[in-house]
Amino acid sequence: MPAAVLLCLVIAVGDGDSLSARCDASQRPLQVRLATIDAPELRQAFGQAARSGLQGLCLHQRAQMHTLGHDAYGRTLAHVRCRGQDAAAAQVGAGLAWVPSRQAASQPQLYRLQQQARASGAGLWAQRRPMPPWDYRRRHGQP
Repeated sequence: MPAAVLLCLVIAVGDGDSLSARCDASQRPLQVRLATIDAPELRQAFGQAARSGLQGLCLHQRAQMHTLGHDAYGRTLAHVRCRGQDAAAAQVGAGLAWVPSRQAASQPQLYRLQQQARASGAGLWAQRRPMPPWDYRRRHGQP
């Protein structure tokens, strides 16, 4: 999928970094993964809170999506804005998602938000040793 800007209605939120949306006149929902962040898995500590955070911002809202391509599971990777806010920044700033180290250099504003959330003990950073979702998936056999 070439980069495009889509105007969509968010119809479901899967977890803290993925959602489904109806875009343009398409009848088939678009499965979207927020680019540049990784939220806790639903069964992981703060997984439900991360999902609730994204629901509160985007569910049943119009969203602007700047598509970047697809991930390994066929979901559309996109920068998503709901209610005028960048969804990834909102999740990271609330302590509900990580900025993977491979993204830190290209996303310095998100990394700064993560550092601020960590310093203030927001969300998952209230834990003594929060487990990144990529480690959780590896330990529990999830892709």
